Amino acid sequence: MAAKRVLLLCGDYMEDYEAMVPFQALQAYGVAVDAACPGKKAGDSCRTAVHQPIGHQTYAESRGHNFSLNASFDEINVAEYDGLVIPGGRAPEYLAMDEKVLDLVRKFSDAKKPIASVCHGQLILAAAGVVQGRSCTAYPAVKPVLIAAGANWVEADTMAKCAVDGNLVTAAAYDGHPEFISLFVKALGGSVAGSNKRILFLCGDYMEDYEVMVPFQSLQALGCHVDAVCPDKGAGEKCPTAIHDFEGDQTYSEKPGHDFPLNASFDSVDASSYDALVIPGGRAPEYLALNNKVLALAKGFMESGKPVASICHGQQILSAAGVLKGRKCTAYPAVKLNVVLAGATWLEPDPIHRCYTDGNLVTGAAWPGHPEFVSQLMSLLGIKVSFA
Repeated sequence: MAAKRVLLLCGDYMEDYEAMVPFQALQAYGVAVDAACPGKKAGDSCRTAVHQPIGHQTYAESRGHNFSLNASFDEINVAEYDGLVIPGGRAPEYLAMDEKVLDLVRKFSDAKKPIASVCHGQLILAAAGVVQGRSCTAYPAVKPVLIAAGANWVEADTMAKCAVDGNLVTAAAYDGHPEFISLFVKALGGSVAGSNKRILFLCGDYMEDYEVMVPFQSLQALGCHVDAVCPDKGAGEKCPTAIHDFEGDQTYSEKPGHDFPLNASFDSVDASSYDALVIPGGRAPEYLALNNKVLALAKGFMESGKPVASICHGQQILSAAGVLKGRKCTAYPAVKLNVVLAGATWLEPDPIHRCYTDGNLVTGAAWPGHPEFVSQLMSLLGIKVSFA
């Protein structure tokens, strides 16, 4: 049984990252997370939105992944949960008008259970009347509502801003996820051991959106130092990402994702200074597998015995690097040919969220497997989350 159980309050066009990152990160730490939406039941989906600034007066919006719910809203019993997470995006605008939602939030607040709300999610807190006299931050456009609701506004000087007031954790935007999730874990009675690790992410244009951000911020939230690099790019530059989703077609669909900011330069990487390597999937591995510097980097990590975690199409890089011979691994099913021809023993990803560890190698088939993927990498790194 999971040490803690939390509720994720969902709605159509909630922000893509703000739903999935805490959902999968908390599961990777051993927390059970139920995702529910008013008017929907377990097995239904919520559409999500990609919100990001691209130089206009406000953020741009495009279609995100379809987020699968695993709980039915009408069956929620607040007494069964230890905390509540409220994503932002556009969903809070209409959820804040739903009396059942507001009653739910008040029950969590009255019980003094931890509540973590990000971006526009604080509209729901304001409508529920639970921010009176409380210090909180939010996306800047939410400031007038919070002040009118009696909150003590904490200025979001950066989009990574977070604030804590008792059982209430608030953040300005998904940039603040590492601190936001860490603070929520602490509020749940959690502590992290073994987090003094340095981890390198091997990025490229049109890597899968979730497959870079979810593990990246999940590991940062644990207190790890995480660097993201891309060949021919430097710190501060960005990689466009791709949203790969399963929408009933013969293969996955693709939509534009968030632009992912790099925080280190590929040419300055000292592999010996890192404890592990993570390789996201998507379309980037197709061309990164043609780069000899990339292959040498991957080969160096594998031969050193340091943990390497690769997901989806990322195994195309490991195949090209010649490091899979005699190893057991999985990948996205379409990459099976690469894996088998590289001399590896193929492990069927059935169901698609299955992940496997073979020695220092963790492999996963696709982003639904992130909780297992991150958890298995944590195990190799000696990182553990415990709850009082």
